[in-house]
Amino acid sequence: MSGLFITIEGPEGAGKTTVLNKLGNELEQRGLNIVMTREPGGIRIAEQIRKVILDKSNTEMDARTEALLYAAARRQHLIEKVIPALNQGAIVLCDRFIDSSLAYQGVGRELGIEEVFSINKFAIQDVMPDLTIYFDIDVELGLKRIEENKGREVNRLDLEKMDFHMNVRNGFRKLLDLFPHRIYEVDASKPLESVYQEVKSKVEQLIYK
Repeated sequence: MSGLFITIEGPEGAGKTTVLNKLGNELEQRGLNIVMTREPGGIRIAEQIRKVILDKSNTEMDARTEALLYAAARRQHLIEKVIPALNQGAIVLCDRFIDSSLAYQGVGRELGIEEVFSINKFAIQDVMPDLTIYFDIDVELGLKRIEENKGREVNRLDLEKMDFHMNVRNGFRKLLDLFPHRIYEVDASKPLESVYQEVKSKVEQLIYK
């Protein structure tokens, strides 16, 4: 694979989607081959799985079922969209990937990072991001942003208790220690333009090295 695979991660309300879209548009205007996508989703089958996972009425969903559904969506998304794009030399910018499963299901749902990683190793084989940018933000501030963003749909995970969201953030922080050479942390509580410029600088270092 000759392209670059860059993922954006973080708790709810960190602003990662806004920054990713702005970055992708700027890089496209420079003439670069950019593919912007998201997880779960990005293609028809994975978007259908996304609806099941995030449906607010699916309150009885078992934690392992949730983890397996994410892995299934991830597999189809990789095979159908990400890997073909990388083989064509594209720069793939993906809103969430495996680290979300490790943080949300591994730590948030208390399934264990190693256990969730093993499920996902089967799904992704050897495909891992070249760079992951983690947007860190205080949980209360992130949830406040969601509440204030009237255009954003509230999903099943948004409605979890504060302890769950705290555990997810702690999970991401554990991943910083586990993958220090791949994951780069930004302070998402800073003004949006400041965060954007920092992220853009880091991505440009990878693209133009």
